Order: sequence, then C-alpha cells, then structure tokens
Amino acid sequence: MSADARRPAPPLPGRDSTRADRERRIREILAHHPVETQEDLVERLREQGLAVTQATVSRDIKRMGLVKVPWADGRSHYVAPEKPSPVDVLRRLQHATTEYVLSAETGEELLVIHTLTGRANAVAAAIDEMQWDDVVGTVAGDDTILVVPRRRAVRDRVLARLRNLMEGRAP
Repeated sequence: MSADARRPAPPLPGRDSTRADRERRIREILAHHPVETQEDLVERLREQGLAVTQATVSRDIKRMGLVKVPWADGRSHYVAPEKPSPVDVLRRLQHATTEYVLSAETGEELLVIHTLTGRANAVAAAIDEMQWDDVVGTVAGDDTILVVPRRRAVRDRVLARLRNLMEGRAP
C-alpha cells in the first residue's frame, strides 16, 4: 500500500456544519446504517455534503457517548446509548462547569452564567440534561446562559448547586 493510500482523504468541498447538525445527522446515520469505524462515519457525513474531518467526528463520538457493540459475526458497530446514566449526566455537567463556567449569579428571577466564548451551549445542554425539578430550562448564547428556575424560592438553591459544581463538589 502506498503512503498516499494510507493518508486520510481531505474533507470534500461542502458546507460546514454546526455541532447540533452533525450530531443529528450522526444519529440518523446510525439509525439506518451499520457504522464500523470513524472513517465510515466521516465518509457518510461527507456524502451528505458536510465538510468534516476525522478529528471532528472523533470528538463528536466521544461527546455523544457513542459505543461500539459486537455483531453476531464478531464485528462491531457504533450505537448511541438509549439514555445516558445519571452518573454520566452528572459527570458531563461537572466537566462543563469546571472547565467552561467563569461565573454564576442571580438576577431578580433568573440565574446568569458566564462561560468561555463558544461554550455556553455545552453548559446549558448539560444543565438541561440533568432534568432538575427546580429548573424549567436554559437559554444559551455564545458565552452567557439564562437559567430559569421553576419558582423564585428555589433560585438560590439552584445557584448553590451550580457553584458547588464549579468548585468540583457534588451538587
């Protein structure tokens, strides 16, 4: 095999995709096609016109928690977990808050979280995934998140949870 044959192909011309778009397309691909390798997934995304690299897809696989499961013939293919375990959800939120959150404070009714540029969506998604009874939802911009508590009375409790996570402690 020549050196050129082993070298990964450059991304095909196509449109860049957002993380959410790639993740949606990856889920669709996995639901309809067995995918054995990252390279297979890169190729299927490129066939859909997305300009992706193997490194990007590798990060997507890790972030989405995709796992390989064996087939009857011993080969493996990627699947998305049905529902992440509570431990995995908490681990993602702890990572997001310790790595990306700069500050968390309260307003009159809402909580405001400031993150590193471009990281607000990841933190907001992790908060939403926790499905705390005290939180109605989040709204994320580029570096700011609004957290909507269910009632004003629980606002400070939610803030305390978030600050505990920011300091690496359990919520």
